[in-house]
Order: sequence, then structure tokens, then C-alpha cells
Amino acid sequence: MSNLNFWWFVLLCISIVGLFLSLWIVIPAPTFLLLTFGVGAPELSPWLIAINAIALFFSITIPKSWLANLILVCSLIALILSCLPLLQLSAADRRFSAEMERVLGTDYLTKIPQDLQQQMRPVPFAIADIFKGISIPEVRIDRGIVFASPDNVDLKLNLYRPIASGINPTLIIIYGGAWRSGSPNDYANFSSYIAAQGYSVINLDYRHAPQYKFPLQLEDVNTALQYIQDNAADLSVDFDKISIMGRSAGGHLATLAAYQPDPIIQFRSVVSYYSPVNLTEGYYDPPVPNPINTKDVLRNFLGGTPEEFPELYRLASPINYPRPNLAPTLLIYGQRDHLVQPKFGRQLYDKLLATDNPAILLDISWAEHAFDVVFFGVSNQLALYYTERFLAFTLK
Repeated sequence: MSNLNFWWFVLLCISIVGLFLSLWIVIPAPTFLLLTFGVGAPELSPWLIAINAIALFFSITIPKSWLANLILVCSLIALILSCLPLLQLSAADRRFSAEMERVLGTDYLTKIPQDLQQQMRPVPFAIADIFKGISIPEVRIDRGIVFASPDNVDLKLNLYRPIASGINPTLIIIYGGAWRSGSPNDYANFSSYIAAQGYSVINLDYRHAPQYKFPLQLEDVNTALQYIQDNAADLSVDFDKISIMGRSAGGHLATLAAYQPDPIIQFRSVVSYYSPVNLTEGYYDPPVPNPINTKDVLRNFLGGTPEEFPELYRLASPINYPRPNLAPTLLIYGQRDHLVQPKFGRQLYDKLLATDNPAILLDISWAEHAFDVVFFGVSNQLALYYTERFLAFTLK
């Protein structure tokens, strides 16, 4: 193969790969295996823009032929697709800013201490962070603290704290994983990032389905909350300033724990990322495509169908718990979520507003489920910007 043909082949491969990856920005993943592309492509779209732009540039400069035209067309389509998240970013930021001010007040930022504001992200999105990552200061981390051993299963928590010792406002986090996988080690970058701003961050464990079914997961969370209450000083917890957060299945458990009629901890705020809230309706109205088989997940978690256990499905659905005087809630969903449909998040949002509770709904139009697994990605930069301000305001 001549050098010229070799470089044409390389350019063709780059343009095809760029197009393949960029297509996942608009095409929903039909299987769990392909979901990685659906989640990652929008978050890494600036990388794809660079790759596609390079391929397009060289396709224009090479001698015209059917191959050159193929490379040009592939690269042009890929470039347009890869630009979509950034083209929507400014409008999303304006919507989010207005929603935050609607609930927290137009002057809410002035109520956050200046020293804390200086530690937070100065802008909702920085292109440089896509390529170099988000800087995370050093924090103290204690992993594997056993808080209970039900059925001889050690349940552990991870504790993240700032370097300086003392009692801190606290964020409790529950991981996701369809109630059947996951670990307190998940999303360590986020926990370290928040801890560096002066918080104690505690990541909780719970027993997994299908071996252990609901309500055991909620019981494990409540056991952990009781442990935190009993050991607040050792965990550097300011018991008057605690928020709870969860992702996906963890967000489901977090909202359930916070919305109980007699919660173990009176939380100052609740943060829920892309969590299921209406399990009965979610069973009958699964997403299309359905890469994790929602009905199978719910049967594993609850032991059967809504026809078999209607009361259990009702008790397990956070949508049924809003009442007046709940803590402020921040809900964040991706509009392209094909594991937990964002319309269910809006149902909870509407129910919270109907019961006179402060609630904020931020929906990211280009994002898939678990978008924040890419910590420096486009969606997580935006979500992180508003999440840290929400926490700072509610825990000030």
C-alpha cells in the first residue's frame, strides 16, 4: 500500500468512527452494551467535534474522488451531530438559572458565603475542563466503615472530609445500579469535589436485589442514617445541616428516606439525579428502547408485578409521599434518558409543587441516564454547577 493510500485509509477510518460515535448523540441505545455510547457521546462531544473537524478539513484538501466525497459527507454529518449538545447548552443554562432563582430567590447567591462561592465552579461549562479534567483538591477519605451486618452482610460507608478537621455540613449519598449493583466507591470524584468545599460526604451501602427485596434496601438506608446520627461527632457531621442525594435507584431510596412521615433525619434538602419515582406506572410504561428490561428490574426489586403486589409498589413509589413542609428538592434528569423516563421526574416535581414544597427541576435536553459518570462531561459540568450552589444555599 502506498503512503498516499495508507493516509486515505486512515482518514476514512477516522471519519467513519467519528460518524459512528456521533450518531449516538441522537440514536437511543437498544441494548445495555451499547448504552455506553449513548451516555458517553454527548458528554464527550467537544472531543468528537475536534475529531470530525480534522477529518472534514483533510477531506476538503485531498484530491477529489468518490472516496474523498464519502469522507467529506461522513465527516460533515458527524460534525453537525457532535455540535448539538453545545448548541443547546446556552439555552439550558438560562432555563436552569431562572428555575433556581424562581425557587431560591433572585438574590440566592448573595446568601452563600463568599469564601465558599470562590471554591465553586465559576462558569456552568468550561471547554478546557473537557480536555484536561476538573481539578479536585486533596481531601481525607475513610473507606469501608462497617455500619451494620444484617444477614451477615457487611454494609459499609465511605467518608470524605476536607483536610481541615472540624464539624461540617454533610451530604449523604446513595449509589444507583437498578438496586442490584453498585458500591459506595462509585462516583468518588464527585464526593471528593464536594468534600473539598468544606462538607462531610458519606456514601452509603445497601443490600442488593434480587436476593434481597424491598423494603430491605430502605431499612438498610435507615440503619445507616441512625448510625450517622449516633456517631455524628466521629464522622464530622453537623447534624443540623444534612442533605441527602442519590442517583437512579439511589435517588429513589434517598427521596423515600427523606419523604417518610417520620424520617430519622430532618434533611435540609434532597438531591435526586434521574431516579424512578412511580414504580407502578414505570412497570406498565417502560422506555423504548428498553436496554435494561425495566419490568425485569422491578420484578427483581419488588418480588413480582403490580398486579401481584399493588400495595408494595405504592409504598415503594416516592410519588405517593409528597406532603407540605418537605425539604427543598433538586431533581435533575436527562431528556434522552432511556432507563428512567424524565416524564416521571416531572410527575414528582408537579406533585411537590402541588403540595406547596420548594422543588427545582433541571432537565438536560441532550443527556442520557447516568450522564455524570463522565465527571468532566458537558452535562455534569452543568449539573455540578447548579448542584453545588443548591447545596451551599440549603446548607449555609
